[in-house]
Amino acid sequence: MKHTLILAMCLPFIAAAQSKPLMIEGTAPDFYITHTVAPKENYYSIGRLYNISPKEIAPFNNLQLDKGLNLNQTIKVPLTEGNFVQSSAAEPDEALVPVYYTVKEKEGLYRISTNFNKVPIETLKFWNNIQGDAVGNGTKLVVGYLKVKKELSPLAATAKPVATAPIVTTTPVKPPATVETKKETAPVARPTDTEKTAEAVVQKKPEPPVPVKPVQKEEPVKETPVVQNNNIGGAPKNSGGYFKPEYEKQSKNGGRESGTAGVFKSTSGWQDGRYYCLFNGAPSRSFVKITNTVTGKSVYAKVLDAIPDISQNSGLLILLSNAAAAELGAADSRFDCTVQYSK
Repeated sequence: MKHTLILAMCLPFIAAAQSKPLMIEGTAPDFYITHTVAPKENYYSIGRLYNISPKEIAPFNNLQLDKGLNLNQTIKVPLTEGNFVQSSAAEPDEALVPVYYTVKEKEGLYRISTNFNKVPIETLKFWNNIQGDAVGNGTKLVVGYLKVKKELSPLAATAKPVATAPIVTTTPVKPPATVETKKETAPVARPTDTEKTAEAVVQKKPEPPVPVKPVQKEEPVKETPVVQNNNIGGAPKNSGGYFKPEYEKQSKNGGRESGTAGVFKSTSGWQDGRYYCLFNGAPSRSFVKITNTVTGKSVYAKVLDAIPDISQNSGLLILLSNAAAAELGAADSRFDCTVQYSK
């Protein structure tokens, strides 16, 4: 009853706050939400609103808890492990309120993923119902959720159910078919549509039913070795991938650079040959040709974004998805390559 009364008293003062989406600001690990102090609000009521202790709000703003707050004063409410999640994890008495980020010019999903605790790109697509790889300037993307108490925070009324994002994995090699003593032959295992990255072939000779005897051993099945490959839709290995025709349609007026390639992890490309890269020399959504100077193999990749300017990317000409690096026969996480592109 006491909690219900608190909510009823607070509702008129936070109606405006509920009508606006929660926008994340700052850089990791100091993310925060901006809040404008309404009438009768204090550190404790704001703490209940955003599910955080007043003792964390005051020092985060270089303020003293005993000094109070002023009407219309703007403060920063920190997003911490206690009130900010990037999953569907919540207790029965908690609600998850979407927290958004506005996409800036030349930003792609990879850079946004990197900047916000490396939340998986596939999760960002799932939360925001994005089908492709591009995201427009000014788009508001859900990058996480504010976790609030249902009985204490009026923001719980703006919560949305969060489904668990699907986990995308490559399809394992299909195991050889087993032999039953009551059957004359075992069928040949054939790859399904989702097993284009690997194929298991079992060869065996038909044999008549063998009487069951304690000392008699069953004739072993002869098998051919399982061959792991990256066939793309039935195309020959090292065909270059899905984007080769798109690259060839581009203007021939381009450039060619040599340097070091790096690798990032991605679930794309292992089955369909859709290879992606980060590259500063060509516009996003264009296509480039990458050749491993050691193996001589080439692939064609779509440019998602520019390479993030962080220390671990120092000296890199291009960043490739791990599926593309695998088709190039790269033995290390960094290797020499040449990049051809259109301007």
